Amino acid sequence: MVAILTGDIKNSMEHKTTKWLPMLKQALNKYGAEPKEWEIYRGDSFQLQTTPKKALEASIYIKACLKQIRQLDVRIAIGLGTKTYNGHKITESNGEAFVNSGKCFENLKKQNLALKSPNNTFDQHINLLLELALLTMDNWTPAISKTVKSAIENPAMNQKELAAILGKSQGNISEELNKAGFDEVQKMIQFYQSQLSQL
Repeated sequence: MVAILTGDIKNSMEHKTTKWLPMLKQALNKYGAEPKEWEIYRGDSFQLQTTPKKALEASIYIKACLKQIRQLDVRIAIGLGTKTYNGHKITESNGEAFVNSGKCFENLKKQNLALKSPNNTFDQHINLLLELALLTMDNWTPAISKTVKSAIENPAMNQKELAAILGKSQGNISEELNKAGFDEVQKMIQFYQSQLSQL
């Protein structure tokens, strides 16, 4: 089973590509290699293949990377399932995970992040959690997004160490992670991972 993330950048036309493209590439590189596991196409759309276990964290990480730019955001559909054809490029590969990701992406209306797997009950539970989490995540400021990005990149670091690499006070880091709902987001990722055995 694999996870396919299909996404696009919201408000990309209002920002110089040179500003957000390196951030997107850096985020995708953390989870795979181009063009076998990720590709950017049609200017501001992308596809990434990762493991089901890493899929939700990857989506939130990509969001944190791009939301460092004010007014920018990302829409991502996670498709879980099998992969039946392995192309030279991710956009040529195929299978249930790709179909689920595509269908899920077409149905993203107001919600910026959703998931589709072979199990409807699993989807309902996780998508409800995502809907609630997005009430906070969609409002992350550039400063909060930068702190969240660093916290995901350095899971073993405490707030004091994060403060040192970001040039902020520990109080700042604590406040920003609090506002980001970071503890709750991490609990949601862990819950999602614990439920994957249902698939």
